[in-house]
Amino acid sequence: MSSDAVLGISVFLCFVAFGIVTALYIWPRLKTMSREDALTALVVPHMFRFIGMSFLVPGVVSPSLPPAFAVPAAYGDLGAALLAVAATAALVTRVAFALPLVWALNLWGSVDLLKALFGGQLGGVQIDPATLGSAFYIPTIIVPPLLITHALMFRLLLRKQR
Repeated sequence: MSSDAVLGISVFLCFVAFGIVTALYIWPRLKTMSREDALTALVVPHMFRFIGMSFLVPGVVSPSLPPAFAVPAAYGDLGAALLAVAATAALVTRVAFALPLVWALNLWGSVDLLKALFGGQLGGVQIDPATLGSAFYIPTIIVPPLLITHALMFRLLLRKQR
């Protein structure tokens, strides 16, 4: 099986698995919470997106990983992590600008992940999955749950406040 097929199957199956976990356990619980508390639970995992900086570390990734993919993916994730820290603090303290910060994180983070996930494979960069090295687990294990949490955040942000 080709590396591209392994990557695609892995990403797809992670979406399926985390989608099931979300439907069974996460969304039912979030629906019982206040919007701010539910958003906090969804924003917190994004504070760990600094892990995307590993795309810049030789030895973790191949030196032949295209910088056109690695640099925007790494710094996009760093930006999302910083926005997540700010949004978490704002949500917990219930400041007036908490929801705009969550919107900023959600828009920035979603675009960043979709650009990296699809742009790296389908776009102009067309990375070889083998060049990801041990960072192979970022798009296959980390990105699908983060995208699902982004979708849930959009759903909560667009939902009328009870």
